[in-house]
Amino acid sequence: MLGVFSSSIVSPPDELVAAGSRTASPKTTAAALWKRFQEKNASTVSVEIGEHVHLAYTHHNESPFQPRSFVVKDEVFCLFEGVLENLGHLRQQYGLGKSANEVLLVIEAYKALRDRAPYPVNHVVGHLSGSLSTLG
Repeated sequence: MLGVFSSSIVSPPDELVAAGSRTASPKTTAAALWKRFQEKNASTVSVEIGEHVHLAYTHHNESPFQPRSFVVKDEVFCLFEGVLENLGHLRQQYGLGKSANEVLLVIEAYKALRDRAPYPVNHVVGHLSGSLSTLG
């Protein structure tokens, strides 16, 4: 999975930036990273949202225990890899039907955090139990 976001959307975490390496122009552009990912991975699914967001993933070499999914719902884009061990409980908590999978649940959790409740982020994320990664 690859997610490249413009600094106008989100600032990079300090942990991912080497000391003294912040420059006005990165050494590798977002477009170059995106293109390299597409060239090196078979059957890439990719989405470009304006000039600010590049998302890509592939099912090539995907583990059956860590499936990858991509969903867009209500203008929320989400790439998800893995499984939630407590999916059934979380479906009930968020009022979702039995057909809702992990990626839909993550979108609904994000929307609840963003729109409906003053919950801290760790309250929502802390309830996700399993082996997973998400971009969105």
